[in-house]
Amino acid sequence: MKARLVPVYFRSGMDDDFKKQLANLKTMLAEEADILEPAALGSRLPEADAVLFPQLLGDAFKQMEELGKVRIPFVVLTSEFGTVNIWDWEIISSMTAEGMKVFAPYTLELTRKTCRTLALKRQLRSTKFLVYQDDPGEGMQAEIFKRFYWWEDHCTQAIKKRFGVTIVKKSFKQMGAEAKEIPDREAEAAWKGWKLKTDLSPRALNSALKIYLAVKKEVERDPAIGGVGINCLNESFYSDTTPCLAWAMLFEEKGLLWACEADTMSLLSKYIIHKSLGAPIMMSNIYPFLVGRAALKHERIDDFPKVEGNFDDHLLMVHCGYLGVVPPSFSTEWTLRSKVLAIVDDNASAIDARMAEGPITISKLDPTLTRLQVIQGELIRYVQYPGSDCRNGALIRVPDGHRLMESFYSHHNLLITGHRGVELKFMARALDLEVDELR
Repeated sequence: MKARLVPVYFRSGMDDDFKKQLANLKTMLAEEADILEPAALGSRLPEADAVLFPQLLGDAFKQMEELGKVRIPFVVLTSEFGTVNIWDWEIISSMTAEGMKVFAPYTLELTRKTCRTLALKRQLRSTKFLVYQDDPGEGMQAEIFKRFYWWEDHCTQAIKKRFGVTIVKKSFKQMGAEAKEIPDREAEAAWKGWKLKTDLSPRALNSALKIYLAVKKEVERDPAIGGVGINCLNESFYSDTTPCLAWAMLFEEKGLLWACEADTMSLLSKYIIHKSLGAPIMMSNIYPFLVGRAALKHERIDDFPKVEGNFDDHLLMVHCGYLGVVPPSFSTEWTLRSKVLAIVDDNASAIDARMAEGPITISKLDPTLTRLQVIQGELIRYVQYPGSDCRNGALIRVPDGHRLMESFYSHHNLLITGHRGVELKFMARALDLEVDELR
């Protein structure tokens, strides 16, 4: 889906510069925007995601009242490079002072990502997330799982009300049984052509592939499904495997986003970030060093790794024994291995993958769905604890560990490659979100 932008001109009309820039933008943003027929400021505008200004003039000061009546955002792209021109800052600041939402991207990438987010905002109203669960919180490790917000009806209703996304719930028990009935030959046929590294037994690999086939069949029935999750740990007794391979394959094949443990809050956060930014992203558990023994006990390790700099400003990211579910295209290393956690079937599997070391961003929506957390840090290296629940986890440094402890929304967080603070702020404004940035 592309952003719908309506070019608007002032009372002095469209001159040759306006027309030339409009033609230029149609070429530059061909993949991100449908640019409609130009309209005069003050006239009735067609349905659109934003007003496009390919040209700003001093007329804007004389028509500030008409500008104030426009109820959609403005995107100012007045330079030949698909960005804002420096001569337009006085007009933009005047519009902003009057309470108007104005996007003035200063790189072409920001322009394109702003367009993608504007289109996404409209698309979300027709998007569905498919989750497989039966009695969430009542199964394995109920003392932990019963406290999670994403399984509450209030959460599901809030997601629908705030963004328009519909959560479709289906039985994990039924799907798990149907997956087991898929013939081995179908699983083996589905594996052909996939050149992914694995050390699984044939039986374990076939089980993982059968989940892929079962979910794929369901997703292909409804093109509105943009994300999927399974209550794979808490109700693990409904399957002889885990969906990690299925999530990796479905993302590579269809761009389908996933969430471990059917965490719809993480899925929504991941969906809007990836669809807007296009950046490599995954979800994992966070274990700040400041949590101390509580974190170490859960991961069955004796000590945190040695670090340079302030010990308090570090954390581990680990999920199901490794970093977590990472698609091959986001990875620098990738292997499908036998399961680590005792909570799942002995036949289950987990992905042992690494994302690029260096600058990273941690981000997620808050429970009210009005704020987005943004934490820029560094992925220092990967650490291994043989025999533990942290066989290969990411060591991360953040700006301020104590502020981090006061600000986290959840133990599930999203890891994005690169420092994405600026891009996330543009995205957040387009989606009417406030930003909580940890510096």
